[in-house]
Amino acid sequence: MSNPPRGTVTGSPDDPDNTPDPSGDDGGASHAGAGRPDDGTEALATRAAGGDAAALDQLLRAIHPEVLRRCGRFLLFREDAEEAAQDVLLQVHRHIHRFEGRSRFSTWLHTVVANCARQKYRELKRRSAEQPLTPATQENGAPDPRTTSVIAGSRVDILEALDRLERDSPHLVAPLVYRDICGMEYSEIVDRLGIPLGTVKSRLHHARRQLRPWLSSGF
Repeated sequence: MSNPPRGTVTGSPDDPDNTPDPSGDDGGASHAGAGRPDDGTEALATRAAGGDAAALDQLLRAIHPEVLRRCGRFLLFREDAEEAAQDVLLQVHRHIHRFEGRSRFSTWLHTVVANCARQKYRELKRRSAEQPLTPATQENGAPDPRTTSVIAGSRVDILEALDRLERDSPHLVAPLVYRDICGMEYSEIVDRLGIPLGTVKSRLHHARRQLRPWLSSGF
């Protein structure tokens, strides 16, 4: 997926139940290693990348539940997560030949999930902005949560906060997404981004600190 659009989580070629907790000292650590594709899936990915169509079909079936779960970390409503998950599977189908095996397939998949989920959120946000207010929304002044996928309550949606972080400090987005939303190990993030561990931890610390007041104040 070369020349990614603005807002895409990127890195070297090769990647949710709770939203990130920027107040935590090591948010996302409890998810690290959970639900990752096993060695059998990694082998399927290698074969699929080499052009094995049967292996690709098996791979897509195998990863679907995990992809849906991960999209659910970004998108509150199941319908939104399901649409994003279908986009992920389509991207894997189209671009599996670009997986070169230099890191684990699960790491590569994290990036696809993050990008597709965030793109789906932006589509929903545009769709909401283009729709006229219904009598229900005119009465309470609130947008339809199905079309915006906002988190219930006073907290700002984490994806809205990520978009703001993208505008202010784009280099801080990927470490936060990978660690706190995708639950990746630090070693995977280092491999994915090609930067030292100390830099990853520093950027993650600054990202959490920057998001904390946004999520608590609702901007």
